[in-house]
Amino acid sequence: MKASDIQTEDKIFEAATEVFQEKGYDGTRMHDIAQKAGTNKALLHYYFRSKDALFEAVFQKLASKLFSKFTPILSPELSLEEKLHFFFREHIEFLKENPRLPFFIINELNRKPERIQRLIRNIDFKLFYKTLSEQHGKEFEKYDITPDSLLQIMTSIAAISIFPFIGKKFFEVIMDKFNKNFDEYLEERKEFAPDFVLSALKNRRKTKK
Repeated sequence: MKASDIQTEDKIFEAATEVFQEKGYDGTRMHDIAQKAGTNKALLHYYFRSKDALFEAVFQKLASKLFSKFTPILSPELSLEEKLHFFFREHIEFLKENPRLPFFIINELNRKPERIQRLIRNIDFKLFYKTLSEQHGKEFEKYDITPDSLLQIMTSIAAISIFPFIGKKFFEVIMDKFNKNFDEYLEERKEFAPDFVLSALKNRRKTKK
């Protein structure tokens, strides 16, 4: 593929990613994407034959970009606490760069859930747990992390980092009363969130004794 072709395809991808996240699948027209990319519909259809094919490509690329950020979580060189801090730091930064992504995913779950379900089914959560438990046996015992509790922990962690972006307009009203802006809040949250989760795990362990 020529360099010019790669540049054109990249422009289309960037434009499609922005338009799909802003308008959703149903609200997006190929004309909107072509206009945003500074190209024409004929060229757009040359690279992607249909809106569905382009949407699938954008969705897969976003998912791949997100998951690739978290590969260090499986590194045995980081402690469990360091991995939690790494996750929140990278996830919040990724959502800052793609603030419409949570709405995009929610809309897709309502419109065509099988697309995301298929993506999730490709993740081997048992292997994920096995890898982490082998790396952090003592820490898993310390925080009483089991295969059953891992689901609760993972969904809680996801909610803690995603919800501020979903409720941004609501939180901005509250933050204004504390003379704080949203970016400042997110920077603080990168440190507060993992510490909060670790504290919750410690307290959960104490209450079970």
